[in-house]
Amino acid sequence: MHNLNPAEVAYLTTAFLFQIVMVAHFAVRKWRFSLALRYGRIVYALSLPAAAMSVMLFMRHAPWYFWVGGLVYLVWAIYGYWIEYLKEIEWRNPIRWAVLVPYISLYLAMVMFYWWPLARIDKPLWVIGAILFLASTVLNITSHKRGEAIATRT
Repeated sequence: MHNLNPAEVAYLTTAFLFQIVMVAHFAVRKWRFSLALRYGRIVYALSLPAAAMSVMLFMRHAPWYFWVGGLVYLVWAIYGYWIEYLKEIEWRNPIRWAVLVPYISLYLAMVMFYWWPLARIDKPLWVIGAILFLASTVLNITSHKRGEAIATRT
C-alpha cells in the first residue's frame, strides 16, 4: 500500500465504518430482531456524518468516487426512514415492489460506492471490503423474519 493522502484516509475510515455498522446491524437484526427495529434509526442517522464527510471530500477536490457514497447513503437513509418510521409501511411481507426496488437500488449503490473505490487505493483493502459486504449480505438476507411487521416496534 502506498502512502495515503488525507482524502484516502477519510474515505477508508468512512467506508470501513459503514461496512462494520451494516454487519453489526444485520447481526443484531438476525438474533435480536426487536432490538434492531428499536435502534434501526441509528443506521439511518449515521448517514448525516457520512454525508458531511462526503461534502468535506468534495470541497477538498477528492475524486468523485470517494464522496458519492455518503450522499447516496443520505438519500437512502431519508427514503428508508420515511418508509419505515414515518409512514410505517410494511413493504417486505408482503413485498411492495414500488418501495422495494428504489430501497434496494439505493442501498446497493451506496454499498458499491463504499466498496469498489477501495480497489483504487489497495487491492487487499478491496478484498476486505468484499468480505464485509458478503457478511452483511448474508446476515441481511437471513435476518428477515416472515410475518414480522412494523407494528412490533416499541
